[in-house]
Amino acid sequence: MTVAVIQFGGSNCDRDTVQALAALDIDAQLVWHEDGLPAETAGIVLPGGFSYGDYLRAGAMAAQSPIMDEVRDAADDGLPVLGICNGAQIGCESKLTPGAFTINESARFQCEHVNLRVENAETPWTSHYEEGDVVSFPIAHGEGRFEIADDKLEALEAENRVLFRYCDSEGNVTDEANPNGSKNNIAGITGESNHIAVMMPHPERVSLPDLGATDGQGVLKGFQ
Repeated sequence: MTVAVIQFGGSNCDRDTVQALAALDIDAQLVWHEDGLPAETAGIVLPGGFSYGDYLRAGAMAAQSPIMDEVRDAADDGLPVLGICNGAQIGCESKLTPGAFTINESARFQCEHVNLRVENAETPWTSHYEEGDVVSFPIAHGEGRFEIADDKLEALEAENRVLFRYCDSEGNVTDEANPNGSKNNIAGITGESNHIAVMMPHPERVSLPDLGATDGQGVLKGFQ
């Protein structure tokens, strides 16, 4: 049983993700997108990076890879699927989750640490936190602004499918704390079932004790 970390041309957070999962004693392996999912796959990560150079739209080309049909089938069968940064863009482009990630409000690439407030602690990805907890994760994206039609946003909120919101250090959700202009400060959401999730910040980059930050471990423990 293993977590498949899928590599596309241009992925660059794949090995970081494997290392972060290994630190939690979670077996993980790199899977080239042309090779298909291994038979023993028990979970899937769509990692960060710049698949296919972000041509057309970030994640749009990777979403057309045949392996994504396998990923959707696996998700339908109940396997946990997590998309991080570019993987979140791929997840939305593949209709695993609603909405889309588009160009930052600043129209610039942004690489910085941000504060996130845990909105729903009753999912596999947030059950190791408490609702209202404030955690610090890094972001590194040029197309991280979450957009969604108003009616779908209302449904997302009503169904409690928002995982994290950008906030200040005290947990206040403000425009100033929103690094990219995402609607309702949304940083991560689930699909129709909460074993599917996408998020723009990078939990794998704050999951190794040797690097002095472990706030992201709670997300990756969703694979345990």
